[in-house]
Amino acid sequence: MKHLKTLLLAAIFTVGLGGVVNAQKTAHINTDKLLAEMPETKALKAELEKLQKTYRADIEGMFKALEAKVKKYEAEGKSQTQETNQKRALEVQQDRQKIAQAEQTMNQEMAKKYQEKTRPILEKAENAIKAVAAEKNIVYVLDAAPGKGLIVFEKGEDIFNAVKAKLGF
Repeated sequence: MKHLKTLLLAAIFTVGLGGVVNAQKTAHINTDKLLAEMPETKALKAELEKLQKTYRADIEGMFKALEAKVKKYEAEGKSQTQETNQKRALEVQQDRQKIAQAEQTMNQEMAKKYQEKTRPILEKAENAIKAVAAEKNIVYVLDAAPGKGLIVFEKGEDIFNAVKAKLGF
Protein backbone atom coordinates (compact mmCIF):
# COMPACT_ATOMS: atom_id res chain seq x y z
CA MET A 1 0.00 0.00 0.00
CA LYS A 2 2.85 2.34 0.86
CA HIS A 3 4.47 1.68 -2.52
CA LEU A 4 1.16 2.34 -4.27
CA LYS A 5 0.84 5.74 -2.58
CA THR A 6 4.41 6.65 -3.53
CA LEU A 7 3.88 5.47 -7.08
CA LEU A 8 0.60 7.36 -7.35
CA LEU A 9 2.18 10.51 -5.92
CA ALA A 10 5.09 10.24 -8.37
CA ALA A 11 2.69 9.75 -11.29
CA ILE A 12 0.60 12.80 -10.29
CA PHE A 13 3.74 14.89 -9.81
CA THR A 14 5.13 13.82 -13.21
CA VAL A 15 1.84 14.46 -15.02
CA GLY A 16 1.58 17.84 -13.28
CA LEU A 17 5.07 18.83 -14.37
CA GLY A 18 4.34 17.69 -17.89
CA GLY A 19 1.35 20.01 -17.98
CA VAL A 20 3.48 22.94 -16.77
CA VAL A 21 6.14 22.24 -19.36
CA ASN A 22 3.55 22.04 -22.11
CA ALA A 23 2.02 25.31 -20.96
CA GLN A 24 5.26 27.17 -21.67
CA LYS A 25 4.93 28.83 -25.05
CA THR A 26 7.75 29.19 -27.49
CA ALA A 27 8.04 31.48 -30.47
CA HIS A 28 10.58 32.39 -33.09
CA ILE A 29 11.66 35.47 -34.97
CA ASN A 30 14.17 36.11 -37.73
CA THR A 31 16.22 38.86 -36.09
CA ASP A 32 18.33 39.44 -39.21
CA LYS A 33 15.18 40.20 -41.20
CA LEU A 34 13.79 42.38 -38.41
CA LEU A 35 16.97 44.44 -38.11
CA ALA A 36 17.23 44.81 -41.88
CA GLU A 37 13.71 46.22 -42.07
CA MET A 38 14.05 48.65 -39.17
CA PRO A 39 14.13 52.29 -40.34
CA GLU A 40 17.04 52.98 -37.99
CA THR A 41 19.11 50.30 -39.72
CA LYS A 42 18.29 51.72 -43.14
CA ALA A 43 19.27 55.21 -41.95
CA LEU A 44 22.51 53.85 -40.49
CA LYS A 45 23.33 52.11 -43.76
CA ALA A 46 22.78 55.35 -45.71
CA GLU A 47 24.90 57.30 -43.21
CA LEU A 48 27.75 54.79 -43.43
CA GLU A 49 27.63 54.76 -47.23
CA LYS A 50 27.82 58.57 -47.28
CA LEU A 51 30.75 58.54 -44.85
CA GLN A 52 32.53 55.88 -46.90
CA LYS A 53 32.08 57.92 -50.09
CA THR A 54 33.66 60.91 -48.37
CA TYR A 55 36.62 58.86 -47.20
CA ARG A 56 36.94 57.18 -50.61
CA ALA A 57 36.97 60.57 -52.38
CA ASP A 58 39.76 61.78 -50.09
CA ILE A 59 41.80 58.62 -50.58
CA GLU A 60 41.28 58.66 -54.36
CA GLY A 61 42.43 62.30 -54.39
CA MET A 62 45.57 61.33 -52.50
CA PHE A 63 46.14 58.44 -54.90
CA LYS A 64 45.73 60.61 -58.01
CA ALA A 65 48.16 63.17 -56.59
CA LEU A 66 50.64 60.35 -55.95
CA GLU A 67 50.23 59.02 -59.49
CA ALA A 68 50.88 62.49 -60.92
CA LYS A 69 53.93 62.86 -58.71
CA VAL A 70 55.29 59.46 -59.77
CA LYS A 71 54.82 60.30 -63.47
CA LYS A 72 56.55 63.63 -62.99
CA TYR A 73 59.44 62.09 -61.09
CA GLU A 74 59.82 59.30 -63.65
CA ALA A 75 59.91 61.83 -66.48
CA GLU A 76 62.48 63.97 -64.69
CA GLY A 77 64.41 61.03 -63.26
CA LYS A 78 67.10 60.89 -65.93
CA SER A 79 67.93 64.58 -65.59
CA GLN A 80 68.18 64.51 -61.77
CA THR A 81 71.02 63.44 -59.52
CA GLN A 82 70.95 60.07 -57.84
CA GLU A 83 70.56 61.77 -54.46
CA THR A 84 67.49 63.72 -55.67
CA ASN A 85 65.97 60.55 -57.14
CA GLN A 86 66.50 58.74 -53.82
CA LYS A 87 64.78 61.58 -51.93
CA ARG A 88 61.91 61.46 -54.40
CA ALA A 89 61.62 57.67 -54.07
CA LEU A 90 61.48 58.09 -50.28
CA GLU A 91 58.82 60.79 -50.69
CA VAL A 92 56.72 58.49 -52.92
CA GLN A 93 57.08 55.68 -50.38
CA GLN A 94 55.91 58.00 -47.58
CA ASP A 95 52.93 59.09 -49.66
CA ARG A 96 51.98 55.43 -50.21
CA GLN A 97 52.19 54.86 -46.47
CA LYS A 98 49.92 57.87 -45.88
CA ILE A 99 47.37 56.41 -48.28
CA ALA A 100 47.53 53.02 -46.56
CA GLN A 101 47.16 54.76 -43.19
CA ALA A 102 44.17 56.73 -44.48
CA GLU A 103 42.51 53.49 -45.63
CA GLN A 104 43.18 51.89 -42.27
CA THR A 105 41.79 54.93 -40.46
CA MET A 106 38.70 54.84 -42.69
CA ASN A 107 38.08 51.19 -41.86
CA GLN A 108 38.54 51.83 -38.13
CA GLU A 109 36.25 54.86 -38.14
CA MET A 110 33.59 52.98 -40.11
CA ALA A 111 33.73 50.05 -37.67
CA LYS A 112 33.59 52.39 -34.68
CA LYS A 113 30.62 54.31 -36.11
CA TYR A 114 28.85 51.01 -36.91
CA GLN A 115 29.37 49.76 -33.34
CA GLU A 116 28.18 53.03 -31.80
CA LYS A 117 25.05 53.26 -33.91
CA THR A 118 24.16 49.55 -33.90
CA ARG A 119 23.97 49.10 -30.12
CA PRO A 120 20.81 51.25 -29.65
CA ILE A 121 19.14 49.59 -32.64
CA LEU A 122 19.78 46.14 -31.19
CA GLU A 123 18.52 47.23 -27.78
CA LYS A 124 15.34 48.65 -29.30
CA ALA A 125 14.68 45.40 -31.21
CA GLU A 126 15.41 43.29 -28.13
CA ASN A 127 13.07 45.38 -25.96
CA ALA A 128 10.29 45.06 -28.54
CA ILE A 129 10.79 41.29 -28.71
CA LYS A 130 10.65 41.07 -24.91
CA ALA A 131 7.51 43.22 -24.80
CA VAL A 132 5.71 41.10 -27.40
CA ALA A 133 6.79 37.92 -25.62
CA ALA A 134 5.44 39.27 -22.33
CA GLU A 135 2.13 40.31 -23.95
CA LYS A 136 1.68 36.86 -25.48
CA ASN A 137 2.93 34.95 -22.39
CA ILE A 138 5.80 33.48 -24.38
CA VAL A 139 8.57 31.98 -22.28
CA TYR A 140 11.14 31.24 -24.99
CA VAL A 141 11.84 33.19 -28.16
CA LEU A 142 14.26 31.53 -30.54
CA ASP A 143 16.17 33.25 -33.33
CA ALA A 144 15.12 31.82 -36.70
CA ALA A 145 17.75 33.70 -38.71
CA PRO A 146 19.86 31.40 -40.90
CA GLY A 147 22.92 30.14 -39.08
CA LYS A 148 21.62 30.98 -35.60
CA GLY A 149 21.04 27.37 -34.65
CA LEU A 150 17.26 27.07 -35.06
CA ILE A 151 16.46 24.49 -37.71
CA VAL A 152 12.78 23.58 -37.28
CA PHE A 153 10.38 26.41 -36.55
CA GLU A 154 7.19 25.67 -38.47
CA LYS A 155 5.16 24.79 -35.37
CA GLY A 156 6.17 27.67 -33.10
CA GLU A 157 4.58 31.09 -33.21
CA ASP A 158 6.31 33.61 -35.48
CA ILE A 159 6.23 36.96 -33.69
CA PHE A 160 7.93 38.93 -36.48
CA ASN A 161 4.83 40.93 -37.47
CA ALA A 162 3.91 41.62 -33.85
CA VAL A 163 7.40 42.96 -33.13
CA LYS A 164 7.28 45.06 -36.32
CA ALA A 165 3.98 46.52 -35.15
CA LYS A 166 5.44 47.17 -31.69
CA LEU A 167 8.34 49.05 -33.31
CA GLY A 168 5.89 51.01 -35.44
CA PHE A 169 6.94 50.10 -38.98
